[in-house]
Amino acid sequence: MDLRLGVFGGTFDPVHLGHLRAAEEALDMLELDEMLFVPVAVPPHKPDRKILSFQSRWHMLQLAVAGNRRFRLSDLERRMPGKSYTVHSLKRIQGENPGAELFFLVGCDAFFEMDTWYDYKAIFRLADIVVLCRPGCSEDQMLEFVSTKVSELYAIVPGSRKISHPELRSVYSLPNTRMDISSTRIRELAAEGRSVRYLVPDGVWSYIGENELYGKSN
Repeated sequence: MDLRLGVFGGTFDPVHLGHLRAAEEALDMLELDEMLFVPVAVPPHKPDRKILSFQSRWHMLQLAVAGNRRFRLSDLERRMPGKSYTVHSLKRIQGENPGAELFFLVGCDAFFEMDTWYDYKAIFRLADIVVLCRPGCSEDQMLEFVSTKVSELYAIVPGSRKISHPELRSVYSLPNTRMDISSTRIRELAAEGRSVRYLVPDGVWSYIGENELYGKSN
């Protein structure tokens, strides 16, 4: 049976419990075999914000996923030259995992901006799109978006959370536990010298504090 592989990309600056819980729920709900975390090396959509080094973000991910046999990491975007474009990464993942069925996780807000991504229509040929939904993110809105921006042949499958297409890959609406945690808020708290414990895994919390990654020690 082919590997059902989830792909979760992001800056992970830092990785937090919301990321990990969303990945775990996607594994269970879509019956995936593994979740591949792919930290961005050079984010094309965040040119004005300085991010931590790839090495620091990679180490935090290693600490975060330790002990979960279905979580693994890929440094492919560090190995690829230039900016980190999703379409290029998915092609590389496909090449490194022959025969795998890819499921690309994306937040609701980011999903509705996919038409601004480089060669975005090709993404819908490479992987199923798994939208991590929040309240107010409806399947009708998702259908309108893909019908307008990708193909009018997309249609909701009755009785499911799936939007299918006769030739392209499917789009899934995935409800997930809402955790009011963001990497931005974690960086702000750490910079103010306040604790970020219980927002990130314990190992990540210790690493941030010991290395004063975002300013003052916490």
